[in-house]
Amino acid sequence: MTTKVVGAGTLKDGSYIVIDGVACKVATIDTSKSGKHGHAKVRIVAIGILDGKKREIVLPAHDNVEVPLIEKMSAQVLSVVGDMANIMDEATFETFDLKIPEELKDTVLPNCKVLYWIILGQKVMKQLKGGAE
Repeated sequence: MTTKVVGAGTLKDGSYIVIDGVACKVATIDTSKSGKHGHAKVRIVAIGILDGKKREIVLPAHDNVEVPLIEKMSAQVLSVVGDMANIMDEATFETFDLKIPEELKDTVLPNCKVLYWIILGQKVMKQLKGGAE
């Protein structure tokens, strides 16, 4: 897995975190005050990047959590069949199939350029980069 370790107290809204082995985007963070003998607690509510499920975790602010390292790559669409697109990475010339997200169904056409992310070994198409040439 391509992750790094950071302190739970340093996370902010909009950052990324790995909860139960799933990469998530932090929706809200609430930090409680430390008590007389206790530590400050952090309550993190996050939404899964790939599955859209809401996850919640509570842990001490000084604990370490994993943050996914997201690779952002560009590729060219070779062909579109149904909701799948065969794309070629512009750097490595590797070809593979990716599922087209709902919001991009009508805009992804052959020869257009797309931006895709590699998150914990999974590839996901994120946005249209440019039109056909």
